[in-house]
Amino acid sequence: MRTINSEEIVDAVAKMCVSANCHINDDIRDALISSRETEKSAVSGVVLDSLIKNAEIADRKELPICQDTGMAVFFVEVGQNVIIEGDTLTEAINKGVSRGYTEGYLRKSVVADPLNRVNTNDNTPAVIYYDFVKGENVKITFAPKGFGSENKSALKMLNPSDGLNGVMDFVIETVRKAGANPCPPMIVGVGIGGTMDKAAQLAKKALSRSITVSNKDPFYAELEKKLLSRINLLGIGPQGMGGTTTALGLNIEVFPTHIAGLPVAVNIGCHATRHSSAVI
Repeated sequence: MRTINSEEIVDAVAKMCVSANCHINDDIRDALISSRETEKSAVSGVVLDSLIKNAEIADRKELPICQDTGMAVFFVEVGQNVIIEGDTLTEAINKGVSRGYTEGYLRKSVVADPLNRVNTNDNTPAVIYYDFVKGENVKITFAPKGFGSENKSALKMLNPSDGLNGVMDFVIETVRKAGANPCPPMIVGVGIGGTMDKAAQLAKKALSRSITVSNKDPFYAELEKKLLSRINLLGIGPQGMGGTTTALGLNIEVFPTHIAGLPVAVNIGCHATRHSSAVI
């Protein structure tokens, strides 16, 4: 049995909050550069140049890539042989968010009540998903989620008879309706199966996987490629300016579901989809 002091969690989370918001992930950066080389629209090429330059400045000066530094979302794998000493794990994560967003001068975007709309002033509370695994470590993945893209996400309870074509049509239609609003080129997370809430969680988690890593199941890996290709034929393009780069990547996560259902969720991420992980 291993004991971890909660302050270690606080420190790690605070650092991740700043790092993820200021330093774009290598897979996204490389995809932007690659898309610039293949983009057929001259105007959209200029847009991609600006996005790449923005990411470079943010990285060099440690400034936020985007003014919307997101709602703090975490996926946490907790080893069964770990004891957290001091604060609870949830308390420690929220303290880390508060410290990171305050000391890092990141925008605080969370309101305490969805209708009364009073800002909490430290970007807490975070949205936290836990998974308990074997071992004696805690793995924390932080994914700040901006709401320009979050607001264009969608969920649908399809009938099993809708099948593969129904799933594909819903994903494409969701992206088409989103248009320029999510600040494309997008990253698209797709969750299939489970229940209504599980599908949404899967779609969110899909955005935290590198776009260079395909689904382990060859069927879904091929479906990722097909959907990405169809999305890039929509002609939305970088920042809605047209062209061939509407999305940089698409990840699918799946889960068993009920015989009577086919839940599908699409969680859209902007060109600055960010995430960071730490193992403690």
